[in-house]
Amino acid sequence: MKVDVWPVDGTPPPTTPSRWRRFLERHLPSVVIYLMVATLVAIVLYPHMVITVPSGHVGVLWKRFGGGTVLDPRLLKNEGFNLILPWNEVFLYDLRLQSFTESYNAISSDGVSLTATVNVRFRLQRDAVPVLHQAIGPNYKQVLVQPGIGSLTREVMAQYTAEQVYSTARQEIQDKIHSLAEDRLSEKMMEHEGEESYRVSMRDTTILYDILVAGIELPAAIVAAINRKTEQYYIAEEYKFRVEREKRESERKKIEGEGIRDFQQIVSQGISESYLRWRGIEATLQLSQSTNSKVVIIGSGKDGLPIILGNVDTPAPTSAGSTPPTGNDTMNKERTTAASPTVPLEKTPAAELPTPAEKIPPASSSTPSAATPEGSRSFWPLSLSDIESYLFRIVRPEPKTEARSR
Repeated sequence: MKVDVWPVDGTPPPTTPSRWRRFLERHLPSVVIYLMVATLVAIVLYPHMVITVPSGHVGVLWKRFGGGTVLDPRLLKNEGFNLILPWNEVFLYDLRLQSFTESYNAISSDGVSLTATVNVRFRLQRDAVPVLHQAIGPNYKQVLVQPGIGSLTREVMAQYTAEQVYSTARQEIQDKIHSLAEDRLSEKMMEHEGEESYRVSMRDTTILYDILVAGIELPAAIVAAINRKTEQYYIAEEYKFRVEREKRESERKKIEGEGIRDFQQIVSQGISESYLRWRGIEATLQLSQSTNSKVVIIGSGKDGLPIILGNVDTPAPTSAGSTPPTGNDTMNKERTTAASPTVPLEKTPAAELPTPAEKIPPASSSTPSAATPEGSRSFWPLSLSDIESYLFRIVRPEPKTEARSR
């Protein structure tokens, strides 16, 4: 058992410090200096040693003391955090779809100066990025793509007239520029001789999606002339359509006339005089049964039917001793025919109806019954019994007496 010896005055005995504590107390200033130097060095070298590759990009490593550009696609720096030696360098390339719009001056086949605005969309291939970096560099867009597309645009525009470029051949121009660009890229090669020699086609480095003609600007006078020409063309087409429409209209009227003629022939075969007389009797009965106040106009035909049924032109039978109709009678008959309204007779006011002159029966008539139909043009209020008796005389007329010979 260890016994601690205490002094007589009561103060604790001195303790011996540990080895680590003695080491820190001895070397602490130098450790702090080393840490400060290391931190300073890390801050200075961090941008040169730590490379962050963003999304959709790839890094090409260039070694200062290792042969320059690393052409092996497997050694490309992928997305994310990457460490390199401070004397090396990494070049970033965008592998996503890229697009640029450029305007080019061109001349059409008929000598018109124009300005074409072209939009190009393309993308780089990953495995060919080291070769592209060594042969062309990061400014490949200004060195390779834009001048090549401009030259092809001028070459294609020179094959068309100003009117074709402005109106009809735009899609054809786009397709031709795209096909020519792919052909030219396949013809051009990137070559390098040395320890790592290669021969790569330009078509293997770039994927060309499409070339779009965004706009074409022509002089104002040329545009106005093209618009006038187009306007006259459509006016001529309008006149052609009018002529064709009139031809079709004449054919339609011809077919309609033939149909009306056939209809009239078919209907005329089924309509007889007795049928018309019966329809006139029905119309007269319906008119007499109406509760409204009315003035009935009886026709002047042989049966006394209403004028609206068209039997006015039927000549009334005259006796041998009757006098021929005078001019006044003819005029009254014309007035009666013209006064037949298209609206129902019961709705026509009595004040608007013409008042025909009363016709006096001739004195030489043999019987009073024969003169009754001739004097039926006057207006008088009728009752239902009068109309029924009148229709009864029409259906069963009394036998007419023949005129005596002089």
